Amino acid sequence: MRKLFAAAAFLLGATAAVADPIEGVWQTQPDEGAFAHVTIAPCGSAFCGVISRTFKDKTEYQSPNLGRQIVIDMAPVGGGNYEGKVWRPANNKTYMGKANVSGDRMSLSGCVAGGLLCKSQTWARIQ
Repeated sequence: MRKLFAAAAFLLGATAAVADPIEGVWQTQPDEGAFAHVTIAPCGSAFCGVISRTFKDKTEYQSPNLGRQIVIDMAPVGGGNYEGKVWRPANNKTYMGKANVSGDRMSLSGCVAGGLLCKSQTWARIQ
């Protein structure tokens, strides 16, 4: 009986320690010649992503956007899908956001008109 309880406790602990699929460091697609590394971590009951490194023409540079939140309150809705907001540095606008994580790829969309018009990027997991 003790072994059963120990195994159950281990499995519960292991499950709690597993990071959510959206957590980690992601590389954005280039947008107007620049791309970034975004670190996504829990923020309250959702997930937020902060620009942690920036690159222009494949060379790292000190963008004024470093440290800015680009993924905002992205809440899991099941099946690797998330909903929240995304900020686009190129035009300084915030959009309704959707994300779908599949392995080491994430499709991230910013939408207007109630989600009818969306622009998407595919980000690659770095860590």
